Amino acid sequence: MIPFSPPHIKQEAINEVIDTLKSGWITTGPKTKLFEQKITEYCGNKKTLCVNSATFGLEIILRWFGIGKGDEVIIPAYTYTATANTVMHTDATPVMVDTNADDFNISINAIKNAITKKTKVIIPVDIAGLPADYDAINNIVKQNKLFKPNNKIQEKLGRILVLSDAAHSFGAEYKGKKTGALTDISVFSFHAVKNLTTAEGGAIAFNLPDVFDVENIYKEINTSSLHGQTKDALAKTKVGAWRYDVIEPGYKGNMTDIQASLGLIALKYYEKDNLPRRKQIMEMYQNAFSEYEWAQTPIITDENRQTSYHLYTLRIKNISEAKRDEIIQRIFDNGVSVNVHFQPLPMLTAYKNLGYNINDYPIAYDNYSREISLPVYQDLTNKQVEQVINAVIQSVK
Repeated sequence: MIPFSPPHIKQEAINEVIDTLKSGWITTGPKTKLFEQKITEYCGNKKTLCVNSATFGLEIILRWFGIGKGDEVIIPAYTYTATANTVMHTDATPVMVDTNADDFNISINAIKNAITKKTKVIIPVDIAGLPADYDAINNIVKQNKLFKPNNKIQEKLGRILVLSDAAHSFGAEYKGKKTGALTDISVFSFHAVKNLTTAEGGAIAFNLPDVFDVENIYKEINTSSLHGQTKDALAKTKVGAWRYDVIEPGYKGNMTDIQASLGLIALKYYEKDNLPRRKQIMEMYQNAFSEYEWAQTPIITDENRQTSYHLYTLRIKNISEAKRDEIIQRIFDNGVSVNVHFQPLPMLTAYKNLGYNINDYPIAYDNYSREISLPVYQDLTNKQVEQVINAVIQSVK
Protein backbone atom coordinates (compact mmCIF):
# COMPACT_ATOMS: atom_id res chain seq x y z
CA MET A 1 0.00 0.00 0.00
CA ILE A 2 1.39 3.39 -1.01
CA PRO A 3 0.87 5.69 2.00
CA PHE A 4 -0.73 9.10 1.60
CA SER A 5 1.67 11.48 3.34
CA PRO A 6 4.55 10.12 5.45
CA PRO A 7 7.05 12.70 6.76
CA HIS A 8 10.52 13.05 5.24
CA ILE A 9 13.13 13.19 8.01
CA LYS A 10 16.78 13.44 7.01
CA GLN A 11 19.52 11.87 9.10
CA GLU A 12 20.87 15.40 9.48
CA ALA A 13 17.61 16.37 11.18
CA ILE A 14 17.87 13.39 13.53
CA ASN A 15 21.42 14.44 14.37
CA GLU A 16 20.20 17.98 15.03
CA VAL A 17 17.55 16.69 17.44
CA ILE A 18 20.17 14.57 19.22
CA ASP A 19 22.37 17.65 19.49
CA THR A 20 19.46 19.50 21.09
CA LEU A 21 18.76 16.68 23.53
CA LYS A 22 22.41 16.60 24.57
CA SER A 23 22.60 20.39 24.88
CA GLY A 24 20.38 20.42 27.94
CA TRP A 25 18.07 22.92 26.23
CA ILE A 26 14.94 21.21 24.95
CA THR A 27 12.18 23.80 25.39
CA THR A 28 11.97 27.22 23.67
CA GLY A 29 15.54 28.41 23.31
CA PRO A 30 18.25 29.39 20.85
CA LYS A 31 17.22 27.01 18.06
CA THR A 32 13.62 28.21 18.12
CA LYS A 33 14.82 31.81 17.85
CA LEU A 34 17.13 30.85 14.97
CA PHE A 35 14.27 29.06 13.21
CA GLU A 36 12.15 32.22 13.51
CA GLN A 37 14.94 34.24 11.95
CA LYS A 38 15.38 31.78 9.08
CA ILE A 39 11.64 31.76 8.33
CA THR A 40 11.62 35.56 8.21
CA GLU A 41 14.58 35.57 5.81
CA TYR A 42 12.92 32.95 3.61
CA CYS A 43 9.44 34.50 3.45
CA GLY A 44 10.44 38.17 3.41
CA ASN A 45 8.01 39.26 6.13
CA LYS A 46 8.89 41.60 8.99
CA LYS A 47 9.01 39.24 12.00
CA THR A 48 8.11 35.63 12.84
CA LEU A 49 7.02 33.94 16.06
CA CYS A 50 7.09 30.14 16.25
CA VAL A 51 4.25 28.52 18.18
CA ASN A 52 2.96 25.03 18.98
CA SER A 53 0.38 24.94 16.16
CA ALA A 54 -1.21 26.98 13.42
CA THR A 55 -4.47 26.72 15.35
CA PHE A 56 -2.93 28.47 18.33
CA GLY A 57 -1.42 31.07 16.01
CA LEU A 58 -4.78 31.96 14.49
CA GLU A 59 -6.53 32.16 17.84
CA ILE A 60 -3.89 34.24 19.61
CA ILE A 61 -3.96 36.80 16.79
CA LEU A 62 -7.76 37.02 16.95
CA ARG A 63 -7.46 37.63 20.68
CA TRP A 64 -4.66 40.19 20.20
CA PHE A 65 -6.89 42.08 17.76
CA GLY A 66 -9.66 42.10 20.37
CA ILE A 67 -12.11 39.80 18.62
CA GLY A 68 -15.04 38.80 20.80
CA LYS A 69 -18.79 38.45 21.16
CA GLY A 70 -20.72 40.41 18.56
CA ASP A 71 -17.85 40.44 16.05
CA GLU A 72 -17.91 38.66 12.69
CA VAL A 73 -15.01 36.91 11.00
CA ILE A 74 -15.34 35.95 7.34
CA ILE A 75 -13.97 32.51 6.47
CA PRO A 76 -14.41 30.07 3.58
CA ALA A 77 -16.89 27.25 4.05
CA TYR A 78 -14.27 25.04 2.40
CA THR A 79 -11.49 24.63 4.97
CA TYR A 80 -10.36 22.49 7.88
CA THR A 81 -12.32 22.95 11.08
CA ALA A 82 -9.44 24.75 12.85
CA THR A 83 -10.17 27.91 10.86
CA ALA A 84 -13.69 28.12 12.27
CA ASN A 85 -12.93 26.67 15.71
CA THR A 86 -10.53 29.49 16.53
CA VAL A 87 -13.24 32.04 15.77
CA MET A 88 -15.71 30.15 17.94
CA HIS A 89 -13.25 30.10 20.84
CA THR A 90 -13.31 33.91 20.92
CA ASP A 91 -17.15 33.95 21.02
CA ALA A 92 -17.22 35.73 17.66
CA THR A 93 -19.34 34.54 14.73
CA PRO A 94 -17.77 32.72 11.76
CA VAL A 95 -19.38 34.08 8.60
CA MET A 96 -18.87 31.33 6.06
CA VAL A 97 -18.78 32.14 2.36
CA ASP A 98 -18.55 30.09 -0.80
CA THR A 99 -15.45 29.27 -2.82
CA ASN A 100 -14.22 29.54 -6.40
CA ALA A 101 -15.15 26.98 -9.02
CA ASP A 102 -11.72 26.87 -10.66
CA ASP A 103 -9.67 26.51 -7.48
CA PHE A 104 -10.69 25.79 -3.89
CA ASN A 105 -10.06 29.25 -2.44
CA ILE A 106 -12.41 31.84 -1.00
CA SER A 107 -14.61 33.75 -3.47
CA ILE A 108 -13.79 37.45 -3.73
CA ASN A 109 -17.37 38.38 -4.62
CA ALA A 110 -18.65 36.33 -1.68
CA ILE A 111 -16.34 38.27 0.65
CA LYS A 112 -17.67 41.59 -0.66
CA ASN A 113 -21.26 40.49 -0.12
CA ALA A 114 -20.60 39.21 3.41
CA ILE A 115 -18.99 42.32 4.93
CA THR A 116 -21.07 44.15 7.53
CA LYS A 117 -20.41 46.72 10.26
CA LYS A 118 -19.60 43.79 12.52
CA THR A 119 -16.85 42.39 10.30
CA LYS A 120 -13.47 42.65 11.99
CA VAL A 121 -11.31 39.99 10.29
CA ILE A 122 -11.16 38.07 7.01
CA ILE A 123 -9.35 34.73 7.07
CA PRO A 124 -8.56 33.55 3.53
CA VAL A 125 -7.24 29.98 3.35
CA ASP A 126 -4.63 28.85 0.82
CA ILE A 127 -6.19 25.47 0.11
CA ALA A 128 -3.74 22.82 -1.14
CA GLY A 129 -0.95 25.42 -1.09
CA LEU A 130 -2.31 27.76 -3.79
CA PRO A 131 -2.43 31.38 -2.54
CA ALA A 132 -5.73 33.21 -2.46
CA ASP A 133 -6.10 36.44 -4.44
CA TYR A 134 -4.41 38.68 -1.88
CA ASP A 135 -4.31 41.86 -3.94
CA ALA A 136 -8.08 41.69 -4.31
CA ILE A 137 -8.64 40.91 -0.62
CA ASN A 138 -6.24 43.62 0.54
CA ASN A 139 -7.99 46.13 -1.72
CA ILE A 140 -11.41 45.14 -0.36
CA VAL A 141 -10.45 45.95 3.22
CA LYS A 142 -8.74 49.20 2.24
CA GLN A 143 -11.78 50.43 0.31
CA ASN A 144 -14.46 49.22 2.72
CA LYS A 145 -16.10 52.03 4.76
CA LEU A 146 -18.18 49.93 7.17
CA PHE A 147 -15.40 49.07 9.63
CA LYS A 148 -16.03 50.20 13.22
CA PRO A 149 -13.09 49.71 15.59
CA ASN A 150 -13.66 48.51 19.14
CA ASN A 151 -10.20 49.11 20.62
CA LYS A 152 -6.93 50.99 20.09
CA ILE A 153 -5.32 48.26 17.98
CA GLN A 154 -8.29 48.21 15.62
CA GLU A 155 -8.26 52.01 15.52
CA LYS A 156 -4.58 52.00 14.58
CA LEU A 157 -5.18 49.58 11.68
CA GLY A 158 -8.33 51.46 10.70
CA ARG A 159 -9.78 48.61 8.70
CA ILE A 160 -10.60 44.90 8.65
CA LEU A 161 -7.59 42.70 9.47
CA VAL A 162 -6.54 40.15 6.85
CA LEU A 163 -5.31 37.05 8.67
CA SER A 164 -4.07 34.46 6.19
CA ASP A 165 -4.53 30.80 7.06
CA ALA A 166 -1.41 29.72 5.19
CA ALA A 167 -1.28 26.30 6.84
CA HIS A 168 -0.80 24.65 3.42
CA SER A 169 1.18 27.26 1.57
CA PHE A 170 4.64 27.63 3.09
CA GLY A 171 6.91 28.40 0.13
CA ALA A 172 4.12 29.29 -2.28
CA GLU A 173 4.33 32.51 -4.29
CA TYR A 174 1.93 35.25 -5.34
CA LYS A 175 3.18 37.87 -7.81
CA GLY A 176 6.79 37.11 -6.94
CA LYS A 177 6.36 37.21 -3.17
CA LYS A 178 6.35 34.30 -0.74
CA THR A 179 3.39 33.61 1.51
CA GLY A 180 4.00 35.27 4.85
CA ALA A 181 4.68 38.58 3.11
CA LEU A 182 1.37 38.88 1.23
CA THR A 183 -0.91 40.49 3.81
CA ASP A 184 -1.16 41.71 7.44
CA ILE A 185 -0.47 38.46 9.27
CA SER A 186 -0.09 34.87 8.03
CA VAL A 187 -0.06 31.65 10.00
CA PHE A 188 1.82 28.52 8.91
CA SER A 189 1.41 24.92 10.01
CA PHE A 190 4.33 22.53 10.50
CA HIS A 191 2.15 19.54 11.40
CA ALA A 192 3.37 16.06 10.50
CA VAL A 193 1.58 15.97 7.12
CA LYS A 194 2.76 19.40 5.97
CA ASN A 195 5.55 20.00 3.42
CA LEU A 196 7.85 21.25 6.17
CA THR A 197 7.25 19.53 9.48
CA THR A 198 8.33 19.95 13.07
CA ALA A 199 5.99 17.06 14.07
CA GLU A 200 3.60 19.60 15.60
CA GLY A 201 4.08 23.33 15.36
CA GLY A 202 3.40 26.51 13.48
CA ALA A 203 4.51 30.08 12.98
CA ILE A 204 2.98 33.55 12.93
CA ALA A 205 4.42 35.75 10.17
CA PHE A 206 3.92 39.44 10.96
CA ASN A 207 3.75 41.84 8.03
CA LEU A 208 1.58 44.62 9.43
CA PRO A 209 1.68 48.20 8.09
CA ASP A 210 4.50 50.44 9.28
CA VAL A 211 2.28 52.23 11.82
CA PHE A 212 2.72 49.11 13.98
CA ASP A 213 5.86 48.34 15.98
CA VAL A 214 6.26 44.71 14.93
CA GLU A 215 9.07 44.10 17.44
CA ASN A 216 6.80 45.10 20.31
CA ILE A 217 3.90 43.04 18.93
CA TYR A 218 6.22 40.04 18.70
CA LYS A 219 7.14 40.49 22.37
CA GLU A 220 3.50 40.95 23.34
CA ILE A 221 2.30 37.80 21.56
CA ASN A 222 5.32 35.85 22.83
CA THR A 223 4.38 36.85 26.37
CA SER A 224 0.77 35.79 25.77
CA SER A 225 1.99 32.41 24.52
CA LEU A 226 3.88 31.85 27.79
CA HIS A 227 1.06 32.36 30.31
CA GLY A 228 1.61 36.10 30.25
CA GLN A 229 5.06 35.72 31.76
CA THR A 230 7.41 38.61 31.02
CA LYS A 231 10.51 36.42 30.62
CA ASP A 232 10.83 33.14 28.77
CA ALA A 233 13.15 30.38 29.97
CA LEU A 234 15.98 31.61 27.74
CA ALA A 235 15.84 35.13 29.16
CA LYS A 236 15.88 33.79 32.71
CA THR A 237 19.19 32.00 32.16
CA LYS A 238 21.06 35.31 32.36
CA VAL A 239 22.85 35.86 35.64
CA GLY A 240 20.52 37.31 38.25
CA ALA A 241 17.57 37.38 35.84
CA TRP A 242 15.36 34.89 37.65
CA ARG A 243 12.67 37.37 38.65
CA TYR A 244 9.70 37.77 36.30
CA ASP A 245 6.14 39.05 36.34
CA VAL A 246 2.86 37.77 34.88
CA ILE A 247 1.05 40.65 33.24
CA GLU A 248 -1.99 38.77 31.92
CA PRO A 249 -3.65 35.36 32.33
CA GLY A 250 -2.10 34.11 29.11
CA TYR A 251 -1.90 30.84 27.24
CA LYS A 252 0.58 28.03 26.57
CA GLY A 253 1.58 27.95 22.93
CA ASN A 254 5.36 28.00 22.55
CA MET A 255 7.48 25.88 20.19
CA THR A 256 10.34 23.81 21.61
CA ASP A 257 13.94 23.58 20.43
CA ILE A 258 13.37 19.89 19.67
CA GLN A 259 10.71 20.88 17.14
CA ALA A 260 12.81 23.76 15.83
CA SER A 261 15.70 21.35 15.23
CA LEU A 262 13.56 19.44 12.73
CA GLY A 263 12.41 22.69 11.15
CA LEU A 264 15.88 24.16 10.72
CA ILE A 265 17.11 21.18 8.69
CA ALA A 266 13.87 20.89 6.72
CA LEU A 267 14.06 24.57 5.80
CA LYS A 268 17.73 24.21 4.80
CA TYR A 269 16.74 21.74 2.06
CA TYR A 270 13.25 23.07 1.30
CA GLU A 271 14.02 24.86 -1.96
CA LYS A 272 16.78 22.45 -3.02
CA ASP A 273 15.05 19.11 -2.52
CA ASN A 274 11.52 19.25 -1.19
CA LEU A 275 9.66 21.68 -3.44
CA PRO A 276 11.36 20.54 -6.68
CA ARG A 277 10.44 16.91 -6.04
CA ARG A 278 6.85 17.74 -5.14
CA LYS A 279 6.63 19.82 -8.31
CA GLN A 280 7.90 16.89 -10.41
CA ILE A 281 5.27 14.59 -8.93
CA MET A 282 2.44 17.03 -9.59
CA GLU A 283 3.60 17.61 -13.14
CA MET A 284 3.54 13.85 -13.73
CA TYR A 285 -0.05 13.80 -12.48
CA GLN A 286 -0.97 16.80 -14.63
CA ASN A 287 0.50 15.27 -17.77
CA ALA A 288 -1.20 11.94 -17.18
CA PHE A 289 -4.69 13.13 -16.25
CA SER A 290 -4.92 15.99 -18.74
CA GLU A 291 -5.46 13.35 -21.45
CA TYR A 292 -8.79 12.31 -19.93
CA GLU A 293 -12.01 14.27 -20.36
CA TRP A 294 -13.28 13.11 -16.96
CA ALA A 295 -10.36 14.71 -15.10
CA GLN A 296 -10.46 18.26 -13.76
CA THR A 297 -6.85 18.90 -12.83
CA PRO A 298 -5.97 21.50 -10.16
CA ILE A 299 -4.28 24.84 -10.73
CA ILE A 300 -0.69 24.52 -9.60
CA THR A 301 0.60 27.66 -11.30
CA ASP A 302 -0.84 30.58 -13.24
CA GLU A 303 0.27 34.07 -14.22
CA ASN A 304 0.23 35.29 -10.61
CA ARG A 305 0.57 32.22 -8.42
CA GLN A 306 2.69 29.17 -7.77
CA THR A 307 1.51 26.59 -5.30
CA SER A 308 3.61 25.06 -2.54
CA TYR A 309 2.74 21.69 -4.10
CA HIS A 310 1.17 20.55 -0.85
CA LEU A 311 -1.88 18.66 -2.15
CA TYR A 312 -2.88 17.36 -5.57
CA THR A 313 -6.63 17.92 -5.56
CA LEU A 314 -8.01 16.00 -8.53
CA ARG A 315 -11.70 16.39 -9.33
CA ILE A 316 -13.71 13.93 -11.39
CA LYS A 317 -16.24 15.59 -13.67
CA ASN A 318 -19.97 14.86 -13.58
CA ILE A 319 -20.07 12.47 -10.64
CA SER A 320 -21.94 12.40 -7.34
CA GLU A 321 -20.45 12.29 -3.86
CA ALA A 322 -21.47 8.63 -3.59
CA LYS A 323 -19.77 7.81 -6.90
CA ARG A 324 -16.63 9.63 -5.75
CA ASP A 325 -16.60 7.49 -2.60
CA GLU A 326 -16.86 4.32 -4.71
CA ILE A 327 -13.89 5.45 -6.79
CA ILE A 328 -11.87 6.14 -3.65
CA GLN A 329 -12.58 2.64 -2.37
CA ARG A 330 -11.42 1.13 -5.67
CA ILE A 331 -8.21 3.19 -5.54
CA PHE A 332 -7.53 1.83 -2.05
CA ASP A 333 -8.24 -1.67 -3.36
CA ASN A 334 -5.54 -1.03 -5.96
CA GLY A 335 -2.97 -0.39 -3.24
CA VAL A 336 -2.97 3.42 -3.07
CA SER A 337 -3.94 5.59 -0.11
CA VAL A 338 -5.83 8.75 -1.01
CA ASN A 339 -7.76 11.36 0.94
CA VAL A 340 -10.36 14.13 0.61
CA HIS A 341 -9.60 17.79 1.41
CA PHE A 342 -11.96 18.85 2.93
CA GLN A 343 -15.48 18.18 4.08
CA PRO A 344 -16.96 21.71 4.00
CA LEU A 345 -17.65 23.05 7.48
CA PRO A 346 -21.45 23.19 7.09
CA MET A 347 -21.44 19.40 6.62
CA LEU A 348 -19.90 18.80 10.06
CA THR A 349 -22.19 18.12 13.01
CA ALA A 350 -20.77 20.91 15.18
CA TYR A 351 -21.59 23.53 12.55
CA LYS A 352 -24.81 21.98 11.28
CA ASN A 353 -26.05 22.23 14.87
CA LEU A 354 -25.30 25.97 14.77
CA GLY A 355 -27.51 26.42 11.73
CA TYR A 356 -25.03 26.35 8.87
CA ASN A 357 -26.45 24.59 5.81
CA ILE A 358 -24.34 23.14 3.00
CA ASN A 359 -27.07 24.08 0.50
CA ASP A 360 -25.98 27.69 0.97
CA TYR A 361 -22.53 26.84 -0.41
CA PRO A 362 -23.16 25.03 -3.70
CA ILE A 363 -19.69 25.54 -5.18
CA ALA A 364 -17.94 24.34 -2.02
CA TYR A 365 -20.11 21.24 -2.01
CA ASP A 366 -19.58 20.56 -5.72
CA ASN A 367 -15.80 20.84 -5.31
CA TYR A 368 -15.83 18.55 -2.28
CA SER A 369 -18.17 15.96 -3.79
CA ARG A 370 -15.84 15.31 -6.74
CA GLU A 371 -12.43 15.77 -5.06
CA ILE A 372 -9.76 13.11 -4.44
CA SER A 373 -6.38 14.06 -2.95
CA LEU A 374 -3.52 11.98 -4.35
CA PRO A 375 -0.21 11.24 -2.59
CA VAL A 376 2.47 13.92 -2.93
CA TYR A 377 5.61 13.65 -0.84
CA GLN A 378 9.35 13.78 -1.25
CA ASP A 379 10.06 10.04 -0.99
CA LEU A 380 7.39 8.99 -3.49
CA THR A 381 9.22 7.30 -6.37
CA ASN A 382 8.39 7.67 -10.07
CA LYS A 383 7.35 4.03 -10.12
CA GLN A 384 4.91 4.68 -7.28
CA VAL A 385 3.59 7.79 -9.04
CA GLU A 386 2.83 5.60 -12.07
CA GLN A 387 1.08 3.15 -9.76
CA VAL A 388 -1.05 5.97 -8.37
CA ILE A 389 -1.94 7.19 -11.87
CA ASN A 390 -2.88 3.68 -13.06
CA ALA A 391 -4.95 3.05 -9.91
CA VAL A 392 -6.95 6.23 -10.46
CA ILE A 393 -7.52 5.57 -14.18
CA GLN A 394 -8.63 1.99 -13.54
CA SER A 395 -10.90 3.08 -10.70
CA VAL A 396 -12.67 5.82 -12.66
CA LYS A 397 -13.44 3.61 -15.67
